Parts: sequence; C-alpha cells; structure tokens
Amino acid sequence: MSTFNAKKKCRQYSDEYLKYGFLPSINNKTIPMCLLCEKTFSNDAMKPAKMMDHLERIHFDKKNKGIEYFKMLKERFITRPNLSTFLKSSTSANSEGGLKASYSISFNIAKKGMPYTIGEEIILPAIKDVIENVMKTDPQPVLKCIPLSGNTVQRRIEEMANDVERTLISELQHCKFAIQLDESTFGSSNIFMAYVRFSSPSLNDIVDEFLFASYLKADSKGETIFLCLKDYLNKHNVPLENITAVATDGAPAMVGRYRGFSVFLKEKVPTVRTVHCVLHRQHLVAKKLSGELHEALKVCIRSINKIKTSPLNSRLFANLCEENDETFNQLLLHTEVRWLSRGDSLQRLVNLYNSSEEFLWNLDRSLCNELKLYKHHLFYLADIYSKFNEVQKRLQGKNITIIQARTMIMSFQVKLELFKSSLTRKDFKYFPNLQILKESENIADCELEIFIKHLDQLLEDFKKRFEDLENMHVPEWLVTPFDAKINDECNECDLEDELIEMSVDLEAKVLFKRGDISGYWRNINIATKYPKLRAAAEPFLLSFPTSYMVEAGFSHANTILTKQRNRLNLENRGDLRLKLTNFQPNINSLAAAHQPQPSH
Repeated sequence: MSTFNAKKKCRQYSDEYLKYGFLPSINNKTIPMCLLCEKTFSNDAMKPAKMMDHLERIHFDKKNKGIEYFKMLKERFITRPNLSTFLKSSTSANSEGGLKASYSISFNIAKKGMPYTIGEEIILPAIKDVIENVMKTDPQPVLKCIPLSGNTVQRRIEEMANDVERTLISELQHCKFAIQLDESTFGSSNIFMAYVRFSSPSLNDIVDEFLFASYLKADSKGETIFLCLKDYLNKHNVPLENITAVATDGAPAMVGRYRGFSVFLKEKVPTVRTVHCVLHRQHLVAKKLSGELHEALKVCIRSINKIKTSPLNSRLFANLCEENDETFNQLLLHTEVRWLSRGDSLQRLVNLYNSSEEFLWNLDRSLCNELKLYKHHLFYLADIYSKFNEVQKRLQGKNITIIQARTMIMSFQVKLELFKSSLTRKDFKYFPNLQILKESENIADCELEIFIKHLDQLLEDFKKRFEDLENMHVPEWLVTPFDAKINDECNECDLEDELIEMSVDLEAKVLFKRGDISGYWRNINIATKYPKLRAAAEPFLLSFPTSYMVEAGFSHANTILTKQRNRLNLENRGDLRLKLTNFQPNINSLAAAHQPQPSH
C-alpha cells in the first residue's frame, strides 16, 4: 500500500533535451514544450524516448537538425516580442516599438496602394477592438504610441521610399544593368517609367527593380525620353556606360532610325543591346489576317458588342444561358489594347455559340446570318489565338531572360509548321474547337485553304520580325555547361580553366539538374566559384526580352491614381516605389533617427 501512496516522481528538465527540440514551459518549468509547434506535454513526457518519438513523428523533416539549429530557435523564442511584454514595458520602450510599428504599417499601406487616411480610419480602430476584446486590456497606452495620422503615414512613406532609392542607386553605381522603359498617358499627363535588371549584392540575386517614374513636361519624342533618363542617372551619379541592354515597345520614338531613343543612347553607349519587346512583336504578328478572316473577326466583335454593350440584352442573354445550362452566362468584350483579349473573347463566343446564335436570331437576324456564315472561321480563330495567348502568358512575368524568350518564340514558330501540316492532312488534333465542330459539320476545302494560307502568313511574318532572335548567338557552354566542348570561343574569353573545374563539380551538377538555366547561373554559389563564366553569362541574364514590367508598373500606377487620389504626384511621392520595390526599407535606422512622440 505504501508504494501506491508514495508521491509520484516529478521529472526535471535537462539541457540535453534541447537536441530533441524541447524547452521547459514558460508557465510551468516541470512540463516540456516543443520549440517547433509550441505544444506542451505532461511531466511524464519529460523522457528522451518520448521527445525523440514526437520529433520523428510530427516534425520528421527536422529530425536530422543539429543542436545549433535548436539553439537558434531557442534564442528566437526567448527574445521574440509579444503583446503582454509590450504592455508591461516602460513608456519609452512602448514609444520606440510604436514608432517601428508606424513605419511597418505605413509600408503595408503603400504596398497595397491604399490612401494614407486608412491608418487612422481603419487600422487604429481595429487594433483598439483586438486589445479590448481579446486581451481584455486598456488599449489607450498602445494606441498613443502608434502615430498613424494621414500626414504621418505620408512622411513615413516618403522616408522609406528615399531609403529604398538610396540602396538601389548605391548598387547601380558599381554594377552593369539592363533597362526597360516606356511612356503612357494618364488623363492629361504623360508618365515615363523605367525598370532595371541587375545583380544585387544585398539580395544575392538578379532582380527586376523599379528605377523611377517621371512626368514628361512637353512631347514624348526619343530625345526627350533620353534626356529624362540621362538627367536622372547623372543626378544620382550612375554612369550611362553601366547600361548593357535596353528593351522598348518598338514605337518610332523609341527605335526610330534617326531620332529614336535608342539612337541617342547608342551615341553615348555604342555597345548597348537594343531589344524590341517580343510581346509587342508577337501581338503585331497575331494581328495579321487575310481578308476573309478579318471580316469574320469583325462580325464576331459586332455580335459580342450587340449582346454585351446593352444592359438589357446582357441580362436577357444571361437568363437564356442559364436556361440552356451553359457553363458561362456572359460574353467577354474585345479590347484591342489588351493582348489576351482577342483570344479570350473569341473562345467565350465559341463556348456560348448556340445561345448567342439563338439570341441574335430574335434580336438581329442579318447579324445572326453573318455569324453563321463565318462560324468555321470563328472556331479556327479561337483556336489559333488561344495558342498565341499561351505563349503570351509564358512570356509575361519577372525574371524572364532573353534566352528563355528566344526558346519560346522559336518553338512556337516550329509548332506553326506542325499546325499547318496537320490541317493539310485534315487532322484537327491541334485545333480542339475545329475538332469538336468536325464531329457535327463538314469543314470545306476552301475554308481549310484559307486557314493554311493564314498559317503561311504567320510563319513568314514570324521569321521577319524575329530574325534577330533567330540569329542571336548563344554560347554552347551557357546552355549545356557540363556537355560543352572547349573551343576557340572559350580560349578567347579565357574561360577554359573554369569550364574544366565546373565539368567535375558534382555540387554544380546537382544544382543544374534541379533548376533551369537562368536559376543555375543566378545562383550565388556558382557566381562566387566561377566569376569569369558568370561575367560572360551576365549579358544574356540581364537583357530584358519584353517591356512587361513597365506595362505592369503602369497598371499599378492606375490602381493608385483612383478618382479620390487623382492629384497624387507619382514622381515626387514614394507610393509607387514602395508598391513596386523588391527591397525592404531599413525601418530600424529610420526609427532610430526620430525621437518617439506618443499620440495625445
């Protein structure tokens, strides 16, 4: 009986248990707590076997981590701030933390493109509700030390934008970079915007970064744009000679033979590579249509507009689609300036063709008859433009290199040959809409001839517009570094020693197999080990193949310049820079330069 009545043994924590990822609980030192999931267990679990079992079952990906890893987690856990310690700290500490919080919140406001007043109108009331209802504490000490008035948020954004710009300029002053630029109209204003791509020492990667936006005071000619860029770089002591490549949209003001921007730039930097945006070029190719197909496209657009532009017709059409159990209930308007619009709107018309035909029969019979006449043309155009859209989507985005763009364009050009031979054999496997149509209707030979001629025109235009990409010389070692033969080209560039070292580097081989070509050469370890090869590869890694980033930047500018904020000056204010930047502002140093001033 004495054994059962004996007091149960209380196990004590040992420092050795840290290697299993366990600490004593903050509230009760006799029970263990897992550092990884912060779950506490009973005192009976204070055994190495049970701790090891938890680590292997629940956190199996961390079971091979060493003691140093868990020491780091322990340090983070002990030093991390929490609301309870914040509320118990002194007034000066609260004010300092509130100042940093003010910067962080202002940064997030700029990132989302929101108005400055949102801090005072939404964020502070939300903090007040959380503290009152969750912490059951008086929120006033916290609210007083987080200044978020409209003017304060504006000042914070300006300071952080200037800090980010200083970081960017300090790096551009000492490295090569590529640039893409364009201008666009916003109301009565003309905005010129530039992006750069460079190897960032602070981010250890090649980044696409917003450079600046400026209002053009007069015209938007090539010389005006060049002087705008030159003035900005001179003002910040960035040498023009650091520019290795420039990408533009191909407008006369940019690539004009005598007075284009590229002409003025080449006078100062003769070695610069000029690239006409491949997205714009592909869009120009896609616009090339024969007379019959162009007429078919116009009929399709008129049919869509007839239904879509009238609110009443649009509602009635939606009801008809629901009655017919269609997947969609609305057509998509065609917009010439949106590159994906043509393919998307035509595909949606194909998807809703039967309902569209039925609706137009009661609304406009002549237009309905025209649509029926060009039905096969519509299905072909929807197929071919869908394929153009697929390539366009792959070409859009950050970090697309000129080598990747060349691969996509050249492969699509070869596919067009395949599509043509397929149609010649009356095989529609690459044209899903025509394939479905063939099951119920006969596609005439004369129509197939029109489609084949159109593919011939596309091929001819592709070869003419992308001749520079097709003829671009890409070193063999850049694409296949482990299979390349050491030739005269390598000897001239003094690369053979590093190529030999790389060919037997097992770690480099693993990196190459795991990622793509661009990711491999951008890897910081490869750049450190093989600086000559990286330097030789850099022009291909830096060159922008498109002006997508600037076009996306204009879209972001449009979201910032709402009706309520249309007087915001994007050139002098830092909102656009913070919204688009990859860099993090140094909030600690910015906050340290201020004396905390609690709100009244």
